[in-house]
Amino acid sequence: MCYEDADSLAFMDIQPVNSGHILVVPRQHYESLVDIPPRLAMHLFNVAMHLEHIMRKVTGCEDTNLVVNSGHSAGQDVFHYHVHIIPRRANDGFDIPLPFGGSEMPDRQRLDAMAAQIISALRDPLRGGGSIVEDEEHVEAVA
Repeated sequence: MCYEDADSLAFMDIQPVNSGHILVVPRQHYESLVDIPPRLAMHLFNVAMHLEHIMRKVTGCEDTNLVVNSGHSAGQDVFHYHVHIIPRRANDGFDIPLPFGGSEMPDRQRLDAMAAQIISALRDPLRGGGSIVEDEEHVEAVA
């Protein structure tokens, strides 16, 4: 265990990518990103950002990945929501290749159409839209 508060715990991953690999988890059970309350998810991300800064100093790594795998198809194999803080070193063999080899760049019209659908859903309360940032500042979608 390397951190705890009323809502979260952080501990060293027992199958680390590199030394210093940390998992940040909620105390209460939430299976994935779609289940966790937004305020708690943001708290975990804030904890991860704070620990990431300290982990860099302790490990000497200057690069990191913050990773959330949400759902089986996304690579989640432990179904309790968690955030990975992964220290990275040159040539460590771990990779999250973006863009990945199987992707194709869509034409501009497809990108614009998807953005329009997302903006529409954000503005439609029946489709789960609403403010992105709760009780802070209003965030507007820009076309």
